[in-house]
Parts: sequence; structure tokens; C-alpha cells
Amino acid sequence: MNKTIVYKMLPVVIILLMLAGIASAGELQQQLVQESTIEKVLQKGVLRVGMDTFVPWAMRDKTGQLIGFEIDVATRLAADMDVKVEFVPTKWSGIIPALLTGKFDVIIGGMGIIPSRNLKVNFTQPYDYSGMSLVANKKLAAGFASLDDFNRPDVVLAVKLGSTSVMAAKKYLPKATLRQFDGEAQIFQEVINGKAHAAVASAPTPAFQAIEHPDTLFLPIEETFTKEPIGFAVRKGDADTLNYFNNWIQYVTAEGWLAERKAYWFNTQDWKEKLQ
Repeated sequence: MNKTIVYKMLPVVIILLMLAGIASAGELQQQLVQESTIEKVLQKGVLRVGMDTFVPWAMRDKTGQLIGFEIDVATRLAADMDVKVEFVPTKWSGIIPALLTGKFDVIIGGMGIIPSRNLKVNFTQPYDYSGMSLVANKKLAAGFASLDDFNRPDVVLAVKLGSTSVMAAKKYLPKATLRQFDGEAQIFQEVINGKAHAAVASAPTPAFQAIEHPDTLFLPIEETFTKEPIGFAVRKGDADTLNYFNNWIQYVTAEGWLAERKAYWFNTQDWKEKLQ
């Protein structure tokens, strides 16, 4: 072919290749939108939420229905999306694998944003902050008034398997002996029964336990000894879903709704009479 003709055709070829690339990128973007969790939720009309029971994040009332701060958050989120909400109770130790295998769409369950979890899932911006607290047995921990008092090999601490309480205990109380349990109720019962000196859990639950069992339990330290951001967890590679959830959190935060619901569940016990 004549070189002159080739040179004349080159710009046309380049433009055609660019147009093909733009079309291909557009198709890819459309495919990503269609495959996003948020799009699938809208198509199905149901938001499936993975969670575990933590007082006062998620609890069963006298009728067996779920209530709590996280239940309010997930219910409002679904309502704003104009879809139904379906809660999928899951043991905390297996909740991230369950998300990754598609058993639900999002984790909304007081999950702390920590690097090791972030390697497996993506987190939204924080919608809450939590911290670890101790509740102790009055006899076994008599006279204990600081973290150092619990940081001994002969001290037994009850913690929930897979929770950030395990990490907090290992970091701040490395000498103590840890006993890990699947359920949060089990760790407090262990302390009530005198089988553990104290339980480590997210505030305000330890304080609630001390109020509920004043003859057996007490708060050796009034304040939390950690602070951790809390976020929704979603599967990786889904920018549209993460974008919507982040913007929703900003909206309800600015509205004051999140603060109002947290004040109800964390600063009062008006809801206590609803429990089983």
C-alpha cells in the first residue's frame, strides 16, 4: 500500500480505536453498575443485613422481634432505599466469611474498623464510635481499680470470640488469661458465676450488666480504655454500594437522626421493659 495513503488513513484508524475503547469502557461501567450490590438490592426489593446480638445494638424483645441501635439503623437505611430489610443473625466469629460468600449484602452490627478486617472487606466511613469496658465480679476482683490490677496471669477474662474485645484484651492486658465464647451473654454469665474475674466488651453493655446484677458485678473502671470507629462492611470492588452507604451516613448524621437514636439506646434504658 502507498505510504501516503497509509499516513492519511492513520488519523482515521486512531479515532476508530479511540471510539472502540470509549464504547468498551462504557459497556464495562454499565456492567459494573448492574453487578453492584446496591443495584441487586433495588432489583430484589430486599436488603439482607448480617448481624449478631449485642446489647444494645441488637436484641430480641418479648415477642422475639429484633430491636436495638443497629436494627434502627438498618431499618431506616432500607426504608430510604424503598426496600424491605431482612436480618440474617450470624455468629460473630464467622460473619465476615458469610458476607464474602453472599449470605447477606452488608454487615451492620457494631463492627469496628480495624486493618486486619479491612484486608478482607471494605468499610464505610464511621457512623459511630465505640470503646472497650470491663465489668468484674465483686468477690474475685475485690479492690481492683485499674487495668494493671487485671493484667496478671492469675486473672481470667471472658471475651467474645472474633470480636475486637479479644484484640483489646491482648493489647492492654497481655498477661491475663483469656477465655473466648461464641455469645456475648456467655461472657457475662461466666463472670456472674465466678468463673472469670471480668468480661471485656463494648460499652455501654458492661455498665448495663453492673446495673442489672448489682450484688455480683461492678465497674472497676468507669471510662472505656479504647476508642474504635464503627462502620458498615461490604464486599470489595463495589464502589457504587460504598458511595451510597457513605452518603446515606452523612445525610442521617447531618439530620441528627443517628445521634438521637444512639442517645435512646446508649444513654437510657427506656427500652429495657421490651426485652425478653
